[in-house]
Formats: sequence, C-alpha cells, structure tokens
Amino acid sequence: MPRLTIASLNTRGTPFFGSALRARYTAIADAFEASDADVVNLQEVHTYYHVRLLSRTMPSYRANFRPSAAGPAGGLVTFSRQVADGTSYRRFSRQPRLASALKGVLFTRLPDVTVLNTHLLANRDGDWSAENRYYPVHKSQLVTLTQYVETVEGPVILTGDFNIPRHSSLYRDFLQATQLTDSFGDSCPPTFHQAYLPAGRPAHCIDFALAAGLTVESAEVDGTFASDHLALLVRTGEGSV
Repeated sequence: MPRLTIASLNTRGTPFFGSALRARYTAIADAFEASDADVVNLQEVHTYYHVRLLSRTMPSYRANFRPSAAGPAGGLVTFSRQVADGTSYRRFSRQPRLASALKGVLFTRLPDVTVLNTHLLANRDGDWSAENRYYPVHKSQLVTLTQYVETVEGPVILTGDFNIPRHSSLYRDFLQATQLTDSFGDSCPPTFHQAYLPAGRPAHCIDFALAAGLTVESAEVDGTFASDHLALLVRTGEGSV
C-alpha cells in the first residue's frame, strides 16, 4: 500500500442561501489544488454547476460521483489524482424523513484502496440520546452503512460528515460493528466551527475518517477552509495492518 493523503470536508456552509458559495468553492478548490492531498472527499456539493466550478479550479484531480437529476447523488463527490477503477453510489434505506432519503454513500475504487464518502442526516437538536427524534434515523442509516462497508474487500477508508459525536453510543456501536479504526484515535477535536452553533451549544467531533487495512501515519484537522466544518487530513504510510 503506497503513501496516500486523504482529505474530507463538508463544503456547504451556513446559511443555506447567501453563503457566497462561488467564492468559497473557488477558495476551497484553490487550497486543495495547492495541497498534497491525493484524494478529497467532499460533501454537500448539490449541483453540476458547483462540480464544474470545483473541477476547473482543481485541474490535477478527477471528479467521481453518481449523476442524479439535479447534481451528484447525495451531494457526494470524491476528487482523486489517480484514475478510479470504478465509482458507485448506494442510498440508505428509505426513511420517514424526506431529507434522509437523499443520503447515502459513494464508493470510489482506486488501485490500492476503496474510498467511501458519506453524509448522514443532520441532527438539528444537538441531542444524540436514544430518546431523541433523530436517533432511530441515524441508527438505521448506520446499520445500512455497516452492511455496505462489509461488501468492500481490501483496504478501505470511510470519511464524511456523520452528524453524530464521538461520545454517542451510535458512534461506538458503528465502530464495533464494522471493525473500522478511527484515524484520530481518541483525540479528534471538534470538526464544526463554534461560531456557527447556537449560543451555549458546544462543538463536537462529528466528521470522521475510519479505516481498515491501512497504516495511518498522521491525522489532523484544518480550520482554514471556507466552510462551517473543519477539514480532515489523513496520511497513510506504506504497508497495511
């Protein structure tokens, strides 16, 4: 397994409208084009216009996604400096909440590793207890995601905006079920900017980079990207575990 640098970022930012997407996407793409990232998993890229904008500013990368009516399925795009052996998208199980039906996972098969990119339903309450209204939806999505991870053979890395914190039982149960390893170990800092949260609500680590069959040399977050989320940057070493 050669050295590989993988980045992940939820790009949308808040509010939904009026967040200067064109300027922010240009700045985000400029930063990645100048970086050493081999693979960049982006979430909430909802239109073909924004895929084209990112692609023009990231000429050394190829955009991998599954087309849908309005844009990339699930808003998921994986940019890779390597040519992918194949790309596919699988939705989560149908859920009572309309927004959850638009969520899923993007598979990008590279020569030495399969890269998974995902985005779970947002929890607007900031409460991840089993009694919360979002808990059953998240649990169902993670059960389906576990099944998808189990279909992958060989080294795999799964990144994205999970919208659940590290202290949640959902996170612990998912790691146990998949046998994936958190690239940050027990030290992942908050991955959402405090300034975008309601007053008094703490920021959490809700974006993850989980791997199997890879040797992680380093993992860090970068808060300089023009988004409400921080970017994850994971570097893997030669060899596998």
